[in-house]
Amino acid sequence: MDTVIGVEGLVKSYGRFTALHGLDLEVTRGEVHGFLGPNGAGKSTTIRVLLGLLRADAGHVEVLGGDPWRDVVALHRRLAYVPGEVSLWPGLTGGEAIDLLGNLRGGLDEARRAHLIERFELDPTKRGRQYSKGNKQKVALVAALASDVELLILDEPTSGLDPLMEMVFQEEIGYVKEQGRSVLLSSHILSEAEALADRVSIIRDGVVVETGTLDDLRHRTRTTIRVTLQRPPAAPAELAPLEDVHLDGAHVRGTVEAERVGETLGALGRFGIEALTATPPSLEDLFLRHYGDDAAAPASSSGATASPSRHGRRARD
Repeated sequence: MDTVIGVEGLVKSYGRFTALHGLDLEVTRGEVHGFLGPNGAGKSTTIRVLLGLLRADAGHVEVLGGDPWRDVVALHRRLAYVPGEVSLWPGLTGGEAIDLLGNLRGGLDEARRAHLIERFELDPTKRGRQYSKGNKQKVALVAALASDVELLILDEPTSGLDPLMEMVFQEEIGYVKEQGRSVLLSSHILSEAEALADRVSIIRDGVVVETGTLDDLRHRTRTTIRVTLQRPPAAPAELAPLEDVHLDGAHVRGTVEAERVGETLGALGRFGIEALTATPPSLEDLFLRHYGDDAAAPASSSGATASPSRHGRRARD
């Protein structure tokens, strides 16, 4: 598979604060890659390096075969970016902003533009100053999704959208994937990444701590078993290899490594199974394995704009 984003040993510091500590990341052609972590983990700093808005201190970074710092103009005609905080030109209508952003990327598919405006229920005649946060987000999404580009870099793209529009977004990303284009989806909405991503990378403190398909990652953690038995065991040890066992009469709850589920069913079968549920770990479970209580801790995050300055703003994520 072709690599459209290749990052090895990426380091980026702001003064004495190091945001990225040797980060590795790979996105292949035609995949949706979830880039997951809470605010402050380093997602937005990574993305700004990929966009050529920040220069790496160390490491190797390649986007679509080019250097994002040296080849920034050429690369931006081949990729589209949507931030989580969109700022529009206040005097331009939404339609004018879409066309301007599209022209910077080599033009728009007009039929696709019209389709997306309808699907996102966007009024393109309003001016930027009149739009709500959600409608500004729609403008950026229409401009990106209607562009004829090879790579979409999306940083919290559904920020401000209602649940119905989030579903529209997911369907349209599915269409992008069918076209063979690549998507880097940075998000802290785990259900969104679970629905869309072929592979995910989890970032903590400026380093990717786990990467792979959801099936791959699930095999590295535990399945939850809930079962009602005909005859309750005398002690939890009789249900090995089931661990973390909680007994409530005939009702049993516990966890087991994915590769030992079959063995566990055999142990439970000795007591007669009346009902059983086996729940594989969700993406949230995988995420919390690395973050735990830290995932709920407040963290500051700076926004990005639809037309960010290359050297103007200091990032904190």
